Amino acid sequence: MPPKQSHAIVLFWHRTDLRLHDSPALQAALDLKPSVFIPVWTWDPHYIYHTRAGPNRWKFLIECQQDLSKAYTSINAKQKLWVVREAPQSMPKLWKAWEITHLVFEKDTDACARQRDEEIIKLAEDAGIEVVVRNGRNLFDPDEIVMKNNGEPTLTMNQLLKASEKINGGSPDRPIDAPETVPDPWDDEKMKLDSLEHDVPKSKPDLNAAYRNLDDGNKQYTQIMGPKKDFAVPTLEELGIDAAQATTPHRGGESVALKMLAEYIKDEEFIGTFEKPKTSPAAFEPQATTLLSPHLHFGSLSVRKFWWDVKTIMDKRHEKMRPTADAPTNLLGQLLFREMFFAAQAALGHTFSQTIGNKIAHFIPWRLQSTHSRSLDGKPVRDSTYAVDSEEAETWFRRWREGRTGFPWIDALMRQLKQEGWIHHLGRHSVACFLTRGGCYVSWERGVDVFQEWLIDHEEASNVGNWMWLSCTAFFSQYYRCYSPITYGKKWDPDGDFVRRYCPELKDFDKKYIYEPWRAPIQDQKKWGCRVRGDGSLSTEDGLKTYPKPIFDFDRQRQFCIDSMKKAYHIGLHGNDPEVLDGSWKEIFEFHDQNASLMDTTNGPVDSDIVDEPPSKRQKMQEHKEENERDGERID
Repeated sequence: MPPKQSHAIVLFWHRTDLRLHDSPALQAALDLKPSVFIPVWTWDPHYIYHTRAGPNRWKFLIECQQDLSKAYTSINAKQKLWVVREAPQSMPKLWKAWEITHLVFEKDTDACARQRDEEIIKLAEDAGIEVVVRNGRNLFDPDEIVMKNNGEPTLTMNQLLKASEKINGGSPDRPIDAPETVPDPWDDEKMKLDSLEHDVPKSKPDLNAAYRNLDDGNKQYTQIMGPKKDFAVPTLEELGIDAAQATTPHRGGESVALKMLAEYIKDEEFIGTFEKPKTSPAAFEPQATTLLSPHLHFGSLSVRKFWWDVKTIMDKRHEKMRPTADAPTNLLGQLLFREMFFAAQAALGHTFSQTIGNKIAHFIPWRLQSTHSRSLDGKPVRDSTYAVDSEEAETWFRRWREGRTGFPWIDALMRQLKQEGWIHHLGRHSVACFLTRGGCYVSWERGVDVFQEWLIDHEEASNVGNWMWLSCTAFFSQYYRCYSPITYGKKWDPDGDFVRRYCPELKDFDKKYIYEPWRAPIQDQKKWGCRVRGDGSLSTEDGLKTYPKPIFDFDRQRQFCIDSMKKAYHIGLHGNDPEVLDGSWKEIFEFHDQNASLMDTTNGPVDSDIVDEPPSKRQKMQEHKEENERDGERID
């Protein structure tokens, strides 16, 4: 017998929860026993135009939406994911047209999402609509973690664990099953929105304009119900993006994620002994880690289900006295690092994603720093542009982004990132260190922007947190430990198979030179069909393929970075100090702009394997504090 219905008419607002299994918010919506149930996705222009996202991430998102829509239809033939081509702020007219009594959604503590949700909640309250919000994106509510951490951001794993112990004894809630059915929406006629005025959002500035290459342009907002007036999930073509640009082999969707997880869970040895630092960043087809991170971001996989499926195996292995990896390097520890970064972001809001105004960020006078012409609640908010204070640094940044630094390990990783939307966490460590404190001395915020654009698993909290960690801006301070772009790759892949895969111009080089091709004799370069010369802007020259010369002498540049970091740490400024906010830091650091101009990260101008430097006594004290804090990174 179907459950007794109430008079509730529920609009369920999907965002980063594209699943039916273990959705506390969805369960809360169904507990209202609605007579009408409408699961909606609003095509938010903030993310379409004003947040960097490349074709691979759009493809993954669309696949998640398609999979969810099919899942709804499988349990109710009248249901699907109803995709509305308007901003969330337009929902009041949906509420009126569909006579909505309740708005239900999953909590999101990302700074922009929190601001948006507060606005929507106010609109709903003004309209007399009851709002129900549930946590489901995290193991623990980030706001609760912050509260249990005395209102402060969680900067260490120990802080996260102590705070979580005060919430249900540190044990996340168990996952819940997917619903077997959902109520109907309104009938076809009532669902139509033809009579509503269509609000077309402003598209400028469009940070993703470079990808909209179809002649007929961007059609995503031409009709509130979509081009066929059926609320269907958009296509890449509707976004103005040629599908050929989306080259990732990784697929989105709840059914895909659950199948992947089930396959991993079958391998108890892999689950029980997994240690992230021991997995190879050079592994491909298959990769060395789970690659479930994009599913966690889009919510096509529940983080609680992931946790408990893994923990069940770990507990069994402990009982049987079988080898079991420990946190924080095991799979559970990787999920806890994600929680740590989410709570840090929840405490700091917008300032978490930048240096200026950020109290946890060491101020380091990087090159290519962000501009700040806006403010929110009296606090500076960084723009999409940055100041080019060094043409040399700008050239290095562009070549890093394009995978033509002349260091094959770095270039192979950056090319994999652009092609596939994913690289191993140790690969992320390598390219992040190289761009910031271990090479180019370019602001970590430039790296954040590139990862935001290209990663299919981009999570604002984890992305920003890890860039601050790897640049020694926050969370980690051992700046004298640098990843070598030469010996680190050799450690994991001495034959250079990874480099040959993603830098095919070097595929015939002897392994002796695969990580240092500039050292190969010219006659051998010619024999192998590739000359090392120029900056990589020409793929062929004189009938031979080309690979660029290194952008700098690594040993010399590494020493410059260490000396500069040492000075910055000695001066001891943080992002919220008056000298940083008023710009007088330039006098303190004797910083000189070199004909500074504004640039956009994507579109250009706008109108040993780890090399150690002996630490100082103070650094040793800090290192002792961090001895139990391992390299943090999202699940990838």
